[in-house]
Amino acid sequence: MRRISPLTLLFFLVSCNSAAQEQVVSGASDTIPSAKVTLLFVGDLMQHNAQLEAARTSQGTHDYSLCFSLVKEQISRADIAIGNLEVTLGGKPYAGYPAFSAPDEFLYAIRDAGFDILLTANNHCLDRGKKGLERTILMLDSLHIPYIGTYRNKEERCQHYPLLIHKNGFRIVFLNYTYDTNGVKPTSPNIVNYIDKKIMQQDIDTARTWQPDAIIACMHWGNEYQSLPSREQRQLADWLLEQGVTHIIGSHPHVIQPMELRTDTLTGTQHAIVYSLGNFISNMSKVNTDGGLIFTLELEKDTVTPSIPNIRTRHCGYNLVWTARPTLTKEKNYIIYPTDSTSVSKLPEAARNHLNIFVKNSRKLLQQHNVGIKENKK
Repeated sequence: MRRISPLTLLFFLVSCNSAAQEQVVSGASDTIPSAKVTLLFVGDLMQHNAQLEAARTSQGTHDYSLCFSLVKEQISRADIAIGNLEVTLGGKPYAGYPAFSAPDEFLYAIRDAGFDILLTANNHCLDRGKKGLERTILMLDSLHIPYIGTYRNKEERCQHYPLLIHKNGFRIVFLNYTYDTNGVKPTSPNIVNYIDKKIMQQDIDTARTWQPDAIIACMHWGNEYQSLPSREQRQLADWLLEQGVTHIIGSHPHVIQPMELRTDTLTGTQHAIVYSLGNFISNMSKVNTDGGLIFTLELEKDTVTPSIPNIRTRHCGYNLVWTARPTLTKEKNYIIYPTDSTSVSKLPEAARNHLNIFVKNSRKLLQQHNVGIKENKK
């Protein structure tokens, strides 16, 4: 299992049109040239009221240690693991929907599960206004967790965005944008990355000047509870690829949407598009909302002639995960189950039935609509 370690920060004298901030995901492999890097993406990390109550201890604190126990090994094994933080860390009083403010212990558990980067541009990032946005950033900074999507001011966005990560000899740029913030506007000087083609074009152009091995756009978009991407999602995905984005990872609908692996007919470059990862952990119980995807993307490049970039998508695939709720399991807390885990057999019959419905619906959807991307097998 990969040791979880903080990111090493390397600062440069910069402007908004030059390299913002390079970050190195540190670890033993950093000193050994590598031709491969594995990225892992999960969907929405949420905290509804029932989750807050389930995690509450007799001492008044919150314990999330069991929530990620069955997926921690897979997350930690990835070189770079990314999740969508769809709550604020706005402090007390803690609350779920519609204005999320999660306990700090939730962030500790996310870090300990092995996540390296968190996305903060989503429709709930302003649930607690200026205080919520800034306290969320403060907590992320205090735990040395890189984030993308929200910023205290223009200067900090210039310094930290786009996010350039160094890992295993790869240079990977991450972008993050949201369609809206539930009608709430950021308080000056706070900044939220909205889906705005003019701004996104500038960010992509900046990223391209750094000559990265990949540019990955993480988009909070689409229509809630719709299992197929909207026309707007498809059109925006086409536009992003035309501007130079390499791969696109989506969230927001709270259900899984299909994914595709496109091949550029001129260059042979392959582009992974995941329209929606679904929920990773939540209290949602509507059909198809009680689970999601772990999507893995492995990139490879030649090291014999590093002056001639030859980046390839070595493998991409997904695993289905399902959130077991205490009302079904009679356990104290919520637990994320890989649907192919041997632990599934130990679930009560009612819980297994719900899991099986999620798996059946998901596999039918993805087998019918996916292009070039299949479920990872054990």
